[in-house]
Amino acid sequence: MQRNPIPLLESAEEPPSRAGGLALIGGIACLNFANTSSGRGTPRHQEHLRSYDLLLVWAEHAGLLAPAQRQSLSELAALQGAAAARVLRRALDLREAIYATAEALGHRTTPPADALLILNQELSRAMSQATIRPEASGFAWDWSEAEPALDRPLWPIARSAAELLTGPAHEQVKQCPGAHCGWVFLDLTKNHRRRWCEMEVCGSRAKVRRYRERRRQADAA
Repeated sequence: MQRNPIPLLESAEEPPSRAGGLALIGGIACLNFANTSSGRGTPRHQEHLRSYDLLLVWAEHAGLLAPAQRQSLSELAALQGAAAARVLRRALDLREAIYATAEALGHRTTPPADALLILNQELSRAMSQATIRPEASGFAWDWSEAEPALDRPLWPIARSAAELLTGPAHEQVKQCPGAHCGWVFLDLTKNHRRRWCEMEVCGSRAKVRRYRERRRQADAA
């Protein structure tokens, strides 16, 4: 069977994608997924999901796909390039809907209606594939494996977003104020005073900027 090329959303001028190594700081799958784009709205914006295969790379990295599932879907995508490209577009739309919703929650405003519409559309597709399996301690959610489905990585993400929005954790969503960042996360600390996505990254950079500003003001004085 002839293989169809899978369109990429990348250019040679962009740095390599970090889809397989991005920090999973969101506290829940849907917020980790929202953070697969860095520096939105800034000159340092970077898209990490530039192809369907990179979506699979991230999904395995985030624990949403087993290695064998990723391999199977990659092989299927190589045969169905146009379909894989459509799923990638859906994935990016879902991600931006989750991000817009989380950003609104972080600023205690109402999420956009169009974002919730996209979330509900993907949730409906995902839950039509949901199953229950027995475990030693009871039962657990699972997914249909009747046949490989290119949108399989989106199912746990959509359900994760639904669980976030319908539970008390949605009140703990925050957005990192770091320059060129904007990542979203759950503040699960006891005192709910977490500010940065990662203290070692954005927090440290902010300290350095404040120090340099104090030095500049002192020198000017």
